[in-house]
Amino acid sequence: MANSEADKLFKEFKIQSVSEFFRRNAAMLGYTGKLRSLTTLIHEAVTNSLDACEEAGILPYVRVEIEELGTEHYKIIVEDNGPGIPEKFIAHVFGKMLAGTKAHRNIQSRGQQGIGISGAVMFAQITSGKATRIITSTGEEEIIEAWVGIDVDKNEGKIFKKIKHPNPTGWRGTRIEMEVKDVRYIRSKQGVYWYLKLTAIANPHAHIEFIEPDGKLIVFSRSSEELPEPPEEMKPHPKGIITDDIYRMAQRTTRTTVRTFLIGEFSRISDKKIDELVQYITALRLIKEEEEQNVKEQLMKRLVDGEVDKIIASFGKRGKKVLREVRKIMEKPPKKLTWHEAEEIVEAFKYMTFLAPPTHGLRPIGEENIEKGLTGILRPEFVTSVTRPPKVYRGGIPFQVEVGLAFGGELSSGFDLLRYANRVPLLFDAGSCVITSAARNIDWKRYRVDDVDRAPLALLVNVVSVHVPYTSTGKQSVANEEEIYEEIRLAVMDVARRLAKYLGGKHRKLYQVKRRKTLEKYVPEVSRALSILTGLPEGEIKKMLVTIIEKKFESIDEAVEAESDA
Repeated sequence: MANSEADKLFKEFKIQSVSEFFRRNAAMLGYTGKLRSLTTLIHEAVTNSLDACEEAGILPYVRVEIEELGTEHYKIIVEDNGPGIPEKFIAHVFGKMLAGTKAHRNIQSRGQQGIGISGAVMFAQITSGKATRIITSTGEEEIIEAWVGIDVDKNEGKIFKKIKHPNPTGWRGTRIEMEVKDVRYIRSKQGVYWYLKLTAIANPHAHIEFIEPDGKLIVFSRSSEELPEPPEEMKPHPKGIITDDIYRMAQRTTRTTVRTFLIGEFSRISDKKIDELVQYITALRLIKEEEEQNVKEQLMKRLVDGEVDKIIASFGKRGKKVLREVRKIMEKPPKKLTWHEAEEIVEAFKYMTFLAPPTHGLRPIGEENIEKGLTGILRPEFVTSVTRPPKVYRGGIPFQVEVGLAFGGELSSGFDLLRYANRVPLLFDAGSCVITSAARNIDWKRYRVDDVDRAPLALLVNVVSVHVPYTSTGKQSVANEEEIYEEIRLAVMDVARRLAKYLGGKHRKLYQVKRRKTLEKYVPEVSRALSILTGLPEGEIKKMLVTIIEKKFESIDEAVEAESDA
């Protein structure tokens, strides 16, 4: 009876693919709400284009067009001058989730999960029922035109139709055309126009064109001819890994021993560190064998203080035996490493001291480019920026914070916080983002900004990392990591101090202008009085007084400008 009931229950048992999961939970990818869904779709396509161009060493040209087909029904076109996509990869790139060139690598990139563009194709498919049209060429081969969809049951790309065209001009790039429904285009600060504007600010090397549904062409011209230096792949740091990382990497490595595997595939591990690791694992094993709780606590205290050799020595022959056993682990093939041994390695790492991970692989926007971007797009009267030195969070994940500030000029009244992660604008979920909390938790009155919400002020904050700690798969909010919060706060205070100096100089200059006008107003009257007293011509005295005033205020102006520049 029990078996038959179980059989009935398990008739409904089904293995769900990752595509099917995200089809049912599209909101997790940012497809929630009519405005946000359209912005998310454009974001995924533009991000793909920028990443592809930069990896190929090409200055990006990206053209976005939105054509209105009906009520909440649009055709989206995104075209770039990137390297193109080889024919055999088209179905994988646009139709298979968790596939890509970056998701498996420890490298800084705009996209991290291998879901982005395939998620956009899926959203178009489930809202319009239409396949996505792809036109691409690598320049050396024919132009491929393909209509791509997703088989959600198998998480596989499906090409419904494919045409090959001759390519006599050697055209190179990719054009994506998709139809979407249940979305809405609005020119708001969470819409496509604002997203592209913010993208142009953080990527001054990119030329971006946008055709709105009403046919209006908007051009964000590049203000820099310099491509960002490509980021470097970085080895994981011992303080930033879990047991599963070591275990899985050990199964895949081509190294011949656990020792060479750890030295070769992790940062800050040397032969000397392996010998130290052996001692820590040995000490931990011995401490766990100790039955007396008081003794165990004393030994743990000594372990924290780094007295591992003394701990091992205190166990005599038993200590030497365990030490030999652990040394053997380091010389065996990595594929024979057990889960328990991987656990021991990670636990030992927690007590060991390592140099901070190398940060040479991080690629910030850079102070000069931030200022170019803010100046070219926002046209402020004052702009400044700071790129903080690289730091680490969670003990071993490198990150870097940079902040730009723009004030006055063509900026309208109202504080604009421009949030970015790896150059990508974050338009949604601002309330749960560490950037918002850090920037808002500043006493702006200390920096001569009495009402920040009404000030003509824009603040750009970019968090750079190989693993940005997003709060969700929608990647619109950075998690509140203490180290990241503190770095943002310090960077914001730095640019705020520079603004205060500028405003102080500006206020003093206005005050001096007012004083000068007051003195100049009395020149005619004083000239007449002095002429009567001295007998000198009134015109000559007037000329002398004007010269004195000019010299006086010329030196004051120079002092104020020098202070502002500093």
